[in-house]
Amino acid sequence: MGRWEPNAGGRLAEAAMALYVERGFEQTTVADIADRAGLTARTFFRYFADKREVLFAGAGAFQEALLAALAGAPDGAPPIEVVAIALDEAADLLGRDWEHARARQSVIAANAELQERELMKMVALSSAFADGLRARGVAGPDAILAAEAGVVVFRVAFERWVAASEERDLAQVMRESLDRLGLIVEGRPVGRPASPGVD
Repeated sequence: MGRWEPNAGGRLAEAAMALYVERGFEQTTVADIADRAGLTARTFFRYFADKREVLFAGAGAFQEALLAALAGAPDGAPPIEVVAIALDEAADLLGRDWEHARARQSVIAANAELQERELMKMVALSSAFADGLRARGVAGPDAILAAEAGVVVFRVAFERWVAASEERDLAQVMRESLDRLGLIVEGRPVGRPASPGVD
């Protein structure tokens, strides 16, 4: 492919992911990525600040989409259900390409620096969720609890989904994880009525 051909950013991202899986993140250089994509290192830096950013590009747009879903939840919905609606959006966005998600997760899991960066993204997402819930009138402590719980559900469900043994779609795993949290907290799945005689 010539350097003038379109979709340079996509080609670079694809080349980077392939190399990270083949060689490891630390062993892969920007020059390696550019060469695999048939481009130059200079072109790489037009699209990504560094080789880590290949794995985290789109995080801002992803968060914005989740916050829009949260803001669009029905008025009066309980905080955790509002968060669940945002998680449904996350499942829709991330659940389209299991192979890519699994490869990305394997690269991050093998590198402490990338794990730290991923954790920082999750902290930012939790903070944004809490702000979104406060904007809906949810009290501060409740907003923080619901937001933190939502991010934990997201992380647990995503890790289960990318596991080799998981064949269900991400939305199913996400909702099941939320129900499991309900069992732990309330003794029954979230969204189901309590048994007769149980307050």
